[in-house]
Amino acid sequence: MERTKEFRGISVRLARNYLENLGGTAVDDTSVEGEGWRADLSAEKVSIGPSLQLTEVTVVFEADDLSEAAFEELIEDFSRKAMRAGG
Repeated sequence: MERTKEFRGISVRLARNYLENLGGTAVDDTSVEGEGWRADLSAEKVSIGPSLQLTEVTVVFEADDLSEAAFEELIEDFSRKAMRAGG
């Protein structure tokens, strides 16, 4: 299974920290692995209107040894944390 989600207003560092709080271990600065899942992080600046830019973090969630329900729960738990941070 694979799912890609984008979040604005958070950093890669903060996203990595949230994934670690959900049971993952950082492999490097942009990858976190948990039991049966992996998340790869990337970031880019996106324009919002003519003069404002925000950081958009893309998280690619992958799972091989995880049930679909557990995979969805992981993504939902992460999303709730990210939405609170993004303000």
